[in-house]
Amino acid sequence: MELKHRIHRPDLHRRATTPLLRPFRGLRPAPDRAADVIAPPYDVITSDEARALSAGKPWSFLHISRGEIDFPPGTDPYSQHVYAAGAASLARMVKEGVLVRDATPCYYAYRMTQGEHSQTGIVGVGSLAQYGANRIRRHELTTPEKEDDRVRQIDSLNAQTGPVMSAYPDAPVVDAILAAAAGDAPDADATDTDDVRHSLWVLRDPRTVERLSHAFNAMRCFYIADGHHRSAAAARVALARRRRGSAPNGSHDYFLNVIFPVRDMRILGYNRLLADLGGLTPETFIERVRERFTVETTRELSRPSAPGDFGLFTGGVPYRLRLRPELNPRGDAPNRLDVRILSDFLLEPVLRIKDDGRDKRIAYVGGSRGMDQLVHRVCSGEMAAAVALYPTQMSDVMAVADAGGIMPPKSTWFAPKLVDGLISHVLD
Repeated sequence: MELKHRIHRPDLHRRATTPLLRPFRGLRPAPDRAADVIAPPYDVITSDEARALSAGKPWSFLHISRGEIDFPPGTDPYSQHVYAAGAASLARMVKEGVLVRDATPCYYAYRMTQGEHSQTGIVGVGSLAQYGANRIRRHELTTPEKEDDRVRQIDSLNAQTGPVMSAYPDAPVVDAILAAAAGDAPDADATDTDDVRHSLWVLRDPRTVERLSHAFNAMRCFYIADGHHRSAAAARVALARRRRGSAPNGSHDYFLNVIFPVRDMRILGYNRLLADLGGLTPETFIERVRERFTVETTRELSRPSAPGDFGLFTGGVPYRLRLRPELNPRGDAPNRLDVRILSDFLLEPVLRIKDDGRDKRIAYVGGSRGMDQLVHRVCSGEMAAAVALYPTQMSDVMAVADAGGIMPPKSTWFAPKLVDGLISHVLD
């Protein structure tokens, strides 16, 4: 079966001849100020949550990324006044020395540590020309509304403050340089609200910078994991500025990336909550499910232990589902993904729910939230059923991206998440 969609490759008016990755003059917290500054990514919290997290924290990056928190509740977060307030907060933090900018282009080592899990990557700016030429590969579609928001924010701040999380294939030279750098005391170090430690080292030695640039430029490609709207918005800003006469190959032609080794990427299941059963009783619903899945009653709702397994909770009963072998899909990688199987064989045919990220009858819960929250929201009557999915594998993400295809919405929940404010890219 052919892929149903292809990702649009933006025309950046020239064949990609620019470096795949290059160093930049990062804007980052001054020494000992990282804990005052870092904030959750703008798109994983609500305005109310941002207000609560920033209370009593005048230097929180949320004043930049969620500027509506400095206006009365109910203020339109997409108002031009909100973007202007974010820009004013950024300027104030620079003026007061809370954020400082490196004098010369650097790379940065970035480590996230959560419990026993640790991943160390490189911060640089990726070429939007190479993004257009598919050397920086994508696997998701974007929505115009979310792109528009990021375009307005980048233009208002004249900076990219939300880093894209990407993954690079096997590169021992890069790994060795990053490991050596991370042996020293970090230049910035702070722990976020999810108890993830974020550490940053500045790599300014010219020979180290040259070796890292050479190693990346020799790569066939690297892969966007999280941040497709940020990269798409950066491409739109770059095109608009070039059309207005900005010089080619300027800072606007690159976008902020934190790139980790593929082997260290951690993906959790992206679970589903269903608002109703389409008029069916739980018992009738299960009988309909049995037409396509084997169904076993279990002691509790648990995380699936293998691809193709699903956890289901409805009517106060937990179940384990598996698609009947004769129905197993074949063909391209997107059609074999558990999120596609769930949509094609249960949600659409049984409940008439289209799992496209927009259907109001379905809600999405990242795997870091745990099974208890899913069960609670069903038992409370808020939702009618919960489905737990096995995590999409990084090999599937790369296979889809290599084929130029797209994954269904809400296919991956990468964890831990990068924070905003630890490193930003100013557009000179």
